[in-house]
Amino acid sequence: MSGRLEHANLTVSDLDAAIDFLLTAIPEFRIRGRGTGPEGKRWVHVGSETSYIAINEADPEEDGPTAAKWRGVNHLGFAVDDAEAVKGRLVAKGYREGYIPETHPHRKRIYLHDRDGNEWEFVEYLSDDVAERNDYALG
Repeated sequence: MSGRLEHANLTVSDLDAAIDFLLTAIPEFRIRGRGTGPEGKRWVHVGSETSYIAINEADPEEDGPTAAKWRGVNHLGFAVDDAEAVKGRLVAKGYREGYIPETHPHRKRIYLHDRDGNEWEFVEYLSDDVAERNDYALG
């Protein structure tokens, strides 16, 4: 499993149109999770049990390179075997940590920035059960 691209995270101006586009293009996809972020903007995960596109609603009043405020790619997410080892290697080389997510009993996520400021997510799954991995109610 180590190093598999699991998801892409992007921000769009019309969340419902983006959902319609993806579900029309790939009818096998489904909405596997949705909610509202801390800034009150809606988000959705569209895809399969093992890979997805995370789509965030843009803030029409703001622009700039911060997640959920500008349109485009926010980060790419990779499934890895040991998130702490990835973090340790990157921090040791001077890369800085990004967003610190809430804890979850079935997955561990870390975010780091490359030299250009791009954010990368690395997720380690702590369960083989996809229902537990994809449980958005737990955080």
